[in-house]
Amino acid sequence: MKKIILLTAISVSLASCGNQKKDNKSAITIDGSSTVYPITEAIAEEYRAEDPDVDVTIGVSGTGGGFQKFGRGEVAITNASRPIKDDEKAIAESNGISFVELEVAYDGLAVVVHPENDWVSCFTVEQLKKIWEPAAQGTITRWNQIDPTWPDEEIHLFGPGVASGTFDYFTEAIVGKSGSSRGDYTASEDDNVLVQGVSGDKYGLGFFGLAYYEENSDKLKMVPVDGGEGCVEPSTETVSNGTYAPLSRPLFIYVNSSSLENPSVVDFVNFYLTEAPSLLKDVGYIPLTDEEYKREQEKFTSFVEQYNTQQ
Repeated sequence: MKKIILLTAISVSLASCGNQKKDNKSAITIDGSSTVYPITEAIAEEYRAEDPDVDVTIGVSGTGGGFQKFGRGEVAITNASRPIKDDEKAIAESNGISFVELEVAYDGLAVVVHPENDWVSCFTVEQLKKIWEPAAQGTITRWNQIDPTWPDEEIHLFGPGVASGTFDYFTEAIVGKSGSSRGDYTASEDDNVLVQGVSGDKYGLGFFGLAYYEENSDKLKMVPVDGGEGCVEPSTETVSNGTYAPLSRPLFIYVNSSSLENPSVVDFVNFYLTEAPSLLKDVGYIPLTDEEYKREQEKFTSFVEQYNTQQ
């Protein structure tokens, strides 16, 4: 399969040109995480090849933005790089929406600098916390404040916006509280903007999903992280076995119960869980084990059966 190009568009329609307007029963609407987007995009491309009559539309508004639309019943599926929060569950419940959470892959967060950065070879969690915690705003602004042997130059920070599940995960893992971060950094829900920012700034520092680093490894330098057991670089092995701590995580899709009225949604999700293992490496992610995919398939089958019983 040709390598999937990471798109910068906020919303991408996968409808075939020239096709007549499709029946709503053949439309699948998806939104959410930019981190999970390349996986769902790859699945959708393969699915369209098998069933071109199904119109799959994928939006990229961040995990938080996706959950907002999902809770209002505006999308059938949402991509998420973190579990749903209690307040997001409450919105869905208030709108009579039940859902199933399905793990689809593992991912590591890459901490990156400019290739000309020759002073950083590893970050400790404590150093990353010192850089990113709220108290650092306006105070920790230069590289030599982290290590006196590093240059007396400004740190230019790039990171996901507050609606991003990557932001939530990083702040919880590094700072100790989800959403707790300095605010004086260049923020974007589009990881490609972050890639461009760091790759164009010798004194830049940023973080995002490992797949985006691998797609742009020729113009970035990845920095190993010491979570207490020595410096470890994210890879298929270190992410899947958990040694790349604390920046390894599962990725999810959530399926809206009301969308099960559309048989294409059920077929698409089953296709997703079946084909994900073979497609993930093409887009830079780590698959679950066979046993874990079987568990998720059984969970989805049970969800569909329960919905059909209630109808």
